[in-house]
Amino acid sequence: MTGEPSGKFEAIYTGAEAGGAKPPWDYGGPRPQFVEWAEARNLAGGGREALVVGCGYGADAEFLALLGFRTTGFDFAPTAIAGARRKYPASEVNGFVADVLDLPREWQGRFDLVVESLTVQSMPFEHHTVAAQNIAALVAPEGTLLVLATTRDEGSEVTGPPWPLTRAELEEFAIGDLILRRVERIESGAWWRAELSRGGAGSTSH
Repeated sequence: MTGEPSGKFEAIYTGAEAGGAKPPWDYGGPRPQFVEWAEARNLAGGGREALVVGCGYGADAEFLALLGFRTTGFDFAPTAIAGARRKYPASEVNGFVADVLDLPREWQGRFDLVVESLTVQSMPFEHHTVAAQNIAALVAPEGTLLVLATTRDEGSEVTGPPWPLTRAELEEFAIGDLILRRVERIESGAWWRAELSRGGAGSTSH
């Protein structure tokens, strides 16, 4: 099954590279809901490690690198990673092709900040729990996970893609000692912005 989503995303990026419509989730710069969160915390990397899940063309990852994080980004689609390298030729971001359902074991517990924006919801419902738990496992001790997703009310029907997240699905990121610290419903209720952390109240706030 792990090849199915990657094939779908690759086709979307390949079409965009050939002059078709850009991917619907590509904002063209760092996502405002993420930038707002970072600015409210005076976020500074100080050489710590950050990871962007489903990084696409790399705008969020570049934003983190500029803030001083040693940044890694990964995406299902090889064409997205190749596009990011062309777009940011002098980038210090480490870009990888990887599947959120089968991530490198050496990434577990490694990253001080993990940013997940719209990736889990791009996958069918049956993959949400595994994807969320795999992402959660990447967070280092004292690290923080930021989840951005569009909202869905419990019991509402959706055919997808995308498959927006319910409040209960946000809870699926909170495994082990990774605790859901704050949930905001933003953009007139259309988006979730959730912050989870291990250990203390989160190491990204200073």
